[in-house]
Amino acid sequence: MPDNKAYILGTDQEELDRLRIQHDVWRSEAIRGWDLAEFKSGDFILDLGSGPGYCTEELANIVGRSGKVIGVDRSASFIAHLEQTKEKKDLSIQALLSTFDDLQLETDSLDGIYCRWALAWIPNPKEILNKLRGFLKPGGRMVIHEYYYWTSHRTEPERPGLKKAIDAALQSFNDTDSEIDVGKHLHQWFFDMDMSVNSHRLMPKLATPNSSIWKWPKTFYESYFPRLMEMGYLSDKDMEHAFSDLEDLEQLNYTTLWCPLMIEVIATR
Repeated sequence: MPDNKAYILGTDQEELDRLRIQHDVWRSEAIRGWDLAEFKSGDFILDLGSGPGYCTEELANIVGRSGKVIGVDRSASFIAHLEQTKEKKDLSIQALLSTFDDLQLETDSLDGIYCRWALAWIPNPKEILNKLRGFLKPGGRMVIHEYYYWTSHRTEPERPGLKKAIDAALQSFNDTDSEIDVGKHLHQWFFDMDMSVNSHRLMPKLATPNSSIWKWPKTFYESYFPRLMEMGYLSDKDMEHAFSDLEDLEQLNYTTLWCPLMIEVIATR
């Protein structure tokens, strides 16, 4: 697959910067999940859908030189970025260019698996989870962070132009062969796979203008709304209205933005 088709928002430098902002917003949630799963020094961990490796690097600092983190992504650009990070910081990382379907690891070889925003973009997430289960050692744990209710994404006060663009984004997701709210199925899937759910929690994010959280949805709009126009979901005028509404909302001290609701599920083999 050509690299520019490997990810819905692209793989260029602009997207690397956006993903860094996204990681900064969600870093504390990831660390909390890894702590609950008791990821530790010496562990062998898989970072599924690693992207450029911001979480992979954090995990490598946890497992140390006696462990290893395998970062898997289908984007050659992202894997190249992860390789650079590995060499520059001398981390125990294996950067692996692969689709999830083609991924091959030793059975019973992993202490843990982390996955964030990877299952929502593939057509066979349950099949992939079941495959990953075989890579885990008995007692190994998965930490999954995925969307639970993307429709919760809205602003208060509401603005029609921005709402139309947000609704168009959701429609574009729903028109694919994947399911954006994949997180709502995780409990049943783990039950079907004979894995024990240790903990779960919803992870809401409420942003206000000029807050660090606000940068996450704003950079998503800046990246994805033009793509929606290219795909025919929005017109030039629609996009203009959306960004005009966003600018107006940023001038109001009382504006709030409810980010798409996420869920964490931690399960043990």
